[in-house]
Amino acid sequence: MAVDLVVGTQWGDEGKGKVVDYFSKDAEYVVRFQGGNNAGHTIKVENEVYKLHLIPSGVIQGKTGVIGNGVVIDPEILIEEINELKKRGKKPKIIISDRANIIMPYHKILDGAEEKSLGTKKIGTTKRGIGPCYCDKVARKGIRAIDITDKETLSKRLDEIIPIKQKIFEIYGINEKLDKKNILDTYSKYGQMLKDFIKPTHIYLNKAIEQNKNILLEGAQGAMLDVDFGTYPYTTSSHVIAGGSSIGTGIGPKNIGDIIGIVKAYTTRVGEGPMPTELFDETGKYLQKKGHEFGTTTSRPRRCGWLDLVVVRHSCMISGITKLAITKLDVLNGLKRVKICTHYDSNGKKIDFFPANIEDVKKCKPIYKGFEGWGEMSKEPTAITDLPKEAQEYLQFMEEELKTPIAIVSIGPGRKETIEI
Repeated sequence: MAVDLVVGTQWGDEGKGKVVDYFSKDAEYVVRFQGGNNAGHTIKVENEVYKLHLIPSGVIQGKTGVIGNGVVIDPEILIEEINELKKRGKKPKIIISDRANIIMPYHKILDGAEEKSLGTKKIGTTKRGIGPCYCDKVARKGIRAIDITDKETLSKRLDEIIPIKQKIFEIYGINEKLDKKNILDTYSKYGQMLKDFIKPTHIYLNKAIEQNKNILLEGAQGAMLDVDFGTYPYTTSSHVIAGGSSIGTGIGPKNIGDIIGIVKAYTTRVGEGPMPTELFDETGKYLQKKGHEFGTTTSRPRRCGWLDLVVVRHSCMISGITKLAITKLDVLNGLKRVKICTHYDSNGKKIDFFPANIEDVKKCKPIYKGFEGWGEMSKEPTAITDLPKEAQEYLQFMEEELKTPIAIVSIGPGRKETIEI
């Protein structure tokens, strides 16, 4: 039996879809433990491209996808994803935690209003209601998956919640009246459509562990968007790091084996907030264009920069990363020189840690080590030695600095464009 975990080590968009798909081959269950449809995972199989937002990536390989209690679910989006996969000849096997919180219409309205109220200090949310839904969960004003399967229960919950939301609308100057009947009818219908999928997933997963079945836990976003350890307040609203996987699934930490940290060979970020290695020159544009750096969920262009080992070192520490999966190394092909940030200059002082104060982060200047660039790579490599020696040196330096072994290197979106070490 093995319960392995895949998490992003940067600001998300590290290529988790492909890596999860790759490691899913040995798993029976693939479990999403946090986030919502603000995350997007892209999987390429031969000539087929799948873009998922809520359903765990492993379903493409025919595995059972589990949406854990730590996820917030937009049922409309989830139903659309299920139907889209069916249209494409996939019959996704899915179970949804009865304890997962549901994104309601008022969450989306408030998400947009809160962003607008922040003006130039906006967070850069996807405005899909994720943050407000997590707020309600913590405030014990949430509606859970089990609630939408029973119309009477849902009606009582809405009677408690809608008057409060209406008052908050007034504070934000939102001239919109929430229609309880419409919400009740719509979400009760969603509940009936999803009823057969909604289960006590924590019980299913722990029984699977007792039966020595393999489980792969799949995070969304990246560690630098973690609500505690990321670039707060420019973060998501959930625990992205490895510790969040136990909370978001009900699987005890003692059962988790390898923790695989995904590292994009350079750095990207969507939304607001500081990014010390961001490039504003032609190299930044080159990375964006060659890496197709546009959000799966929002289509927003991603900010691009050199690999930041201060960030990845921070992520490896707080998640206890045991193996690395390097992605998009091929995007660096053709550059004469490549760089890696090893430390920051913080007001004249050399530091190797990520500061908590966001204003301090904004002032940090990256300290780089330069490397010779390389040309093109074989698209179906069989070993690390198939890579140009300059690329091998780049990877070796990364491995030594992070004191963590590299397990796989991805040099393209396809399954075969992967080196297992």
